[in-house]
Amino acid sequence: MDERPADAVSPAEAPVRSSVEAVFREERGRLLAALVRRFGDLDLAEEVTSEAIEAALVRWPVDGVPPKPGAWLMTTARRKAVDRLRRDQAYAARLAMLQVEAERADPAPPADIDGGLPDERLELFFACAHPALAAEDRVALTLRCLAGLTTPEVARAFLVPAETMAKRIVRAKKKIRQARIPFRVPDAQELPRRLSGVLQVLYSIFTEGYAASAGPRLQRLELAEEAIRLARILRRLLPAEREVAGLLALMLLVHARRDARTGPDGEPVLLADQDRGRWDRTMIEEGRDLVVVALTGGPPGPYGVQAAIAALHDEAVDAASTDWPQIVALYDVLLALTPSPVVALNRAVAVAMRDGPEAGLALLDELADEPRLRDYHPYPATRGDLLCRLGRFGEAAAAYRQAIALAGTDPERAHLRRRLAAVEPTSRDDASGA
Repeated sequence: MDERPADAVSPAEAPVRSSVEAVFREERGRLLAALVRRFGDLDLAEEVTSEAIEAALVRWPVDGVPPKPGAWLMTTARRKAVDRLRRDQAYAARLAMLQVEAERADPAPPADIDGGLPDERLELFFACAHPALAAEDRVALTLRCLAGLTTPEVARAFLVPAETMAKRIVRAKKKIRQARIPFRVPDAQELPRRLSGVLQVLYSIFTEGYAASAGPRLQRLELAEEAIRLARILRRLLPAEREVAGLLALMLLVHARRDARTGPDGEPVLLADQDRGRWDRTMIEEGRDLVVVALTGGPPGPYGVQAAIAALHDEAVDAASTDWPQIVALYDVLLALTPSPVVALNRAVAVAMRDGPEAGLALLDELADEPRLRDYHPYPATRGDLLCRLGRFGEAAAAYRQAIALAGTDPERAHLRRRLAAVEPTSRDDASGA
C-alpha cells in the first residue's frame, strides 16, 4: 500500500512538476488573455487553463516536457474549451448571444494604434478597465485573473484583507456577466481614459516583483521585468502620455538597484547599506531621462513624482549626501496628489532623515490608528528603526516583534529577527534597571 501523502511528489516527478509550474508562471497571463479573446468568457478561460495544467501534470511525466510547452498548454486549453461548448449547447448559445448583444450595445471597433496593441495581455488589461466596473474592482480583477497574482497578493496591493479582496473579485466577475461587458480592445480615443487603471495594474505587478508579499524570496524578478516590458510597449504606443513615461522611469530607477538589494543569504539590504557600485547605471540614466519627460509640459502626476524621488536616491553617492529636503518636498507634492497612508509613512521616513528620528516618529504616531497600516509590516519595522535610533530599545523590540508577525517573506522575517536580536539584550537591561 502506498502511504505517501496525496500531494507528495516523487523524485522522478519533481523536475516535471517544476517545469509545469515554471511554464505556468510564465504563460498563464498570455494563455488566459488569448482564451478570453477567443471565447469572450473569463470563467471558461480560467477553468480550461486549470484543466490544461492538470493534463500537463498527467502527460508530461510519461511523454516528457514538450519542446514548446506554452503552445502545448494553449492547444490543450482550446480543445477543452471547444469540447465544453460542444457538450453544453445551451451554454454555447448563451455565450454567443451575450457576445452579440454586448457588441450591439458597445459596438466600438478594435483599437487601431500601429496595428493594435502588440501584446494580448495589454489588450485584456485595457478591456478589463471598462468604465462600467468600479475602479478598484477592475484593477483587482485584472491583477488576479490576467496578471496572475494570487488573491492575497492583490489584497496587499490595496492594503485590505484577502477575504475582502476575494469578494471584490467575485463582484467584478458578476458585474461583467450581468452588464454583458465585452472583452474587446477599446478604440484609440478610449485608451487614454482607461490608462490610469492599466498603469495601476502594471505598478502593482512591479511592486510584487520588487517586494514579494509572501514566500521564500524577497524579489520576484520575473514579475518586475514583465511589468517593465509591458510599460515599454505602452510608452511606444502612447508617447504623449507623461504618466506612462513616469511609471517606466520609476520602475527602471528602482529596478536598477536589484542586484544590491539582497545579501548572499537572500536577506534584504537596506538602501543606506547597499553597494551602489552594483547599481545598473545604464538603467538609471534611462530612468533619469524619462523623469524629465514625465515632469515637463504640465502639472506632475503621481508616477512622475515618485520617479523623481527615486532619481534623487540613485543620484546620491551615499545615504548621507542624499538630498532629503528635496525628497520631503516631493513627498509633500505626492501626498497632495494621492493621499495615502503608505505615502505618509514614506514621507515620515524622509522627515526622520532630514530632521532626526524624533520628528519622524511623531509623524508615525499620527498614523497609529490608520486601519490600512494595521497589517502592513513596514510600519512597525520603521517604528522599530526610529525607536532604536532614539535609544528606546524596549519599545523597538516590541515593534520588531510585531513586524516579524506581519512580514510575509522568509528573508524579511530573518532580517527583522536579526534587528530584534540586536536590541533585545539592551531592552532587557533597560527593564531590569541595569
